[in-house]
Amino acid sequence: MILSAGATVARAEQLLSQAFRDAGIDTAMLDARFLLQARLGVDRTGLLSDATRELTIIEAEALSRDAARRLARESVAVILGEQEFWSLPFRVTRDTLVPRPDTETLVEAALTAIADRASPIIADLGTGTGAILCSLLHERRDAFGVGVDISAAALDVARGNARRLNLATRARFIRASFTAALGNQRVDLVVSNPPYIGTAEIARLEPEVRHEPILALDGGADGLDAYRAIAVDVTRVLKPGAVVALEIGATQESAVAAVFAGHGLTLVRPAVRDLGGNPRALILQRN
Repeated sequence: MILSAGATVARAEQLLSQAFRDAGIDTAMLDARFLLQARLGVDRTGLLSDATRELTIIEAEALSRDAARRLARESVAVILGEQEFWSLPFRVTRDTLVPRPDTETLVEAALTAIADRASPIIADLGTGTGAILCSLLHERRDAFGVGVDISAAALDVARGNARRLNLATRARFIRASFTAALGNQRVDLVVSNPPYIGTAEIARLEPEVRHEPILALDGGADGLDAYRAIAVDVTRVLKPGAVVALEIGATQESAVAAVFAGHGLTLVRPAVRDLGGNPRALILQRN
């Protein structure tokens, strides 16, 4: 056990930070603080004011379990079971991809693309935690949406997130593969952050990412399999003037655009770039 009862809060922070640093974790100090704050129920100020308080045995055991998971390179978000996205709290588990700040670029681009459409119907393909769909519904109070995923466990998480954010009356979740779930439904926006990492690249990802579901990461040999699966049927479910908003990898803009061009969709504009300057979101429309 890394921590024992009787260690002060300040000492616990030092021990956790050092253990994480020794394991090569770049965010060692921040991770230690986040874990301590979460398990002790305090903010940063509370952590400082409680510096000389001794940990109880229950606190020490819980933090030691958290530390062991972090040293095994599970992310802090998964350990704590929550990740903020679009300034909203989302529950995450080992069954879901952790929502990342770069994906907020996709949400922003999608909102802009449907700004002039009243009461839009949104389909989120590969919804995972439901973060994208819930963020869109949070911003567009007149919108309704459906989240689609092949993972029953991920859908349970997404439904729970919609309930906690008071969005459940405007969202439904279906277990299926991409547009197959929509039947005869027509939508104003199809949005997706599909798996787009090439299979051979998975082994080179950060250890924290490799803990996430392989189905949410592996895009096949060239990273484009999910885009092809969406493109082949997506025009069927689009209303006139509807758009498709997609997250892409940094080098995939031309390749993904070509996949959809082969099915009658063209770019509305060049890819929207994330805060790092990388192409991140494509907006396409039927010819």
